[in-house]
Amino acid sequence: MPNFIRIILAFALLGASVTLMVFGHWGWGITVLLLSILVFVTFFFNENMLIAQFYLRKENMDKAKQFLDRITNYEKQLIRAQHGYYHLLIGLIESRKSPLQSEKYFKKALSLGMQMDHNIALAKLSLAGIAMSKRNKREALQLLQEAKRADKNKLLADQIKMMKDQMSLIDKQQHQQMRYR
Repeated sequence: MPNFIRIILAFALLGASVTLMVFGHWGWGITVLLLSILVFVTFFFNENMLIAQFYLRKENMDKAKQFLDRITNYEKQLIRAQHGYYHLLIGLIESRKSPLQSEKYFKKALSLGMQMDHNIALAKLSLAGIAMSKRNKREALQLLQEAKRADKNKLLADQIKMMKDQMSLIDKQQHQQMRYR
């Protein structure tokens, strides 16, 4: 459902709620008021994205993808602040199947912008992992440093440390291979 229809529906329900309360039907008025608040909240937080995030936490990628596929035109169905998060969720789902294909979604999410720093750190950490798998150490280190700066609450500190340890192991392996040649 497009966003402008949600707003119109929310205000219509709010008007109906006020009308019911004026005529003395307080129970129905409060029920319709709660319903109008729910419809208004879905203007800011798309229900398909919320359900997809729930299934991502449960690691049910098929269900999460199914709910994200319900968003046919993200530019019309989501507010501008959610565009980056939409691409981030698609990138996270795609990274399970083919990590190198998910790079474009993470870059698009960063270019569209996200409000929460830990989501920016997650996107940069994922891009660092992709760069590391491409054997691009300089870009991976740069992205890891940016992810560390963006992770102000230290939610991804363990993953960043683990990624740096993996990079040092790759360096040691490359160094040993060079010595044997």
